[in-house]
Amino acid sequence: MERLPFDPSKMAARRLPAPSASSAGSDAPLTVSQLSARIDGVLRDGIPAAVRVRGEVSGFRDRTHWYFDVKDTSAVLNCVMFRSAIRRGGVALRDGVEVVVRGRVEFYAPQGRVTIVVESIDPVGDGAMDAALRALVEEARVLGWLDPARKRSIPRFPARVGVVTSASGAALQDVIVTMRRRCPAVGLLVADVRVQGADAAGEIRSAITEFSSRAAELGIHAVLVTRGGGSKEDLACFNDREVAQAIVTCSVPVVAAIGHETDTTLAELVADERCATPTQAAMRLTPDAGELVRQADSMLRRIEAQARRVLAAERRHLESLATRSILRDPMSWVRSASSETTVMADSLRAAVERRIEFLAGESRLAAANLERHSPRAVNAARRERLGAMRSRLAAAAREVIAHRDLAAFLERSGRSIRSALERASARAGAADGRLHAVSPASVIERGFSVTTTADGRLVRSTSGVRPGDRLSTRVADGNIASVVGSAMREADPAAPLRRDRPARPRDPGDSDPGLFGSA
Repeated sequence: MERLPFDPSKMAARRLPAPSASSAGSDAPLTVSQLSARIDGVLRDGIPAAVRVRGEVSGFRDRTHWYFDVKDTSAVLNCVMFRSAIRRGGVALRDGVEVVVRGRVEFYAPQGRVTIVVESIDPVGDGAMDAALRALVEEARVLGWLDPARKRSIPRFPARVGVVTSASGAALQDVIVTMRRRCPAVGLLVADVRVQGADAAGEIRSAITEFSSRAAELGIHAVLVTRGGGSKEDLACFNDREVAQAIVTCSVPVVAAIGHETDTTLAELVADERCATPTQAAMRLTPDAGELVRQADSMLRRIEAQARRVLAAERRHLESLATRSILRDPMSWVRSASSETTVMADSLRAAVERRIEFLAGESRLAAANLERHSPRAVNAARRERLGAMRSRLAAAAREVIAHRDLAAFLERSGRSIRSALERASARAGAADGRLHAVSPASVIERGFSVTTTADGRLVRSTSGVRPGDRLSTRVADGNIASVVGSAMREADPAAPLRRDRPARPRDPGDSDPGLFGSA
């Protein structure tokens, strides 16, 4: 930590004592040891044996004993707490916390330093630096600077990396050694800046902004902001808001590795990636050339193996082709192909002829359909339909004319029907008597008979039966079954089989001209 400079204005004015008589004659200077002894004596006499001092811890170092400073806004005091006191009542100490230390003030002559030998520590709370850092972190969270979605991925194969650090620091050497070992092809462009002190934040911000604006020109693919370990005061420049804003707005991804792994700065929180140490950051930004070579060798071996497999397969394919008959006797293949071509040509010719014949038939059918639907055929069909309609119309007209006299006709017909019914009734009575006289039953009762075959046919002559036929003869009082032995025609073939019926006398009433009058 940089000490505050001596400010004479803050010292109370005091008058120097007048020289004594014994010393008036001699102005001999004091040795350093003599003055140191006097200072130690003044401190012992003027300061109580035990003091309590309140301040903020900084520069904490945990060795066998604890070494740290307590400070306020205008002064700093060195403190040491020995192991025995730590065991008696030590607390968890870290930079930035505010404590009250109790101990004795000693002047350490070999280094000319006033030190508080601490006997006990009472924590008060976080100090001003931690409170300021918490406020900045909260502001960054509100602005979205801590959002993981905002952060960019680090390029896998950067051509050049811009490094913002002190050229004299050990962090840069760690970065150079690591990058050269892993991948010498990755270039480095170093911006030499102060990494602690009052002007450090401005230099760091300017370097990041310069890299961002000239990234394409310089061929920079990523920026590394780094420094080694130090106290909280040493790292304070990396908690600057403008440094954080420069990192967020940088045109290329930013990796931050600041202090020890336990240190936390605002620059690391807003960076695209945080690494614990400069060496780890260098490893993150550069690929491992040896691993890349091994991967390339492995890929080359796989490609060679695949090429050998492909060549072997193609060689087998060529050997298989060489055994084919087409290569052994090309003319036989030509003859076979010629024969196949001839067969295909004949088949094609036949197919074309069939197609032509089919199309010709389709054409004839289309012509017939066209003729059938031509205007001449259509007009002829229409004339034929008109003629038929004209004939039906004439017949309908005649029928209408015929029905004009229907009423008179029906009147005459009614009179004729009644007259005809009366005459028909008289004739029916006479006919019934004559029918009864000539009916088969009356004839059978008078001594005649009717003979039928087994299937019910009337036997009218001897030619209608054959020997062996079964006959049924109906007489007045029953049926006689018989079998034909022989059939003989005894009567004259020219004579009629039955007597002619005598002419029936004409009924005078038959002169009625009928229902519709005389012809």
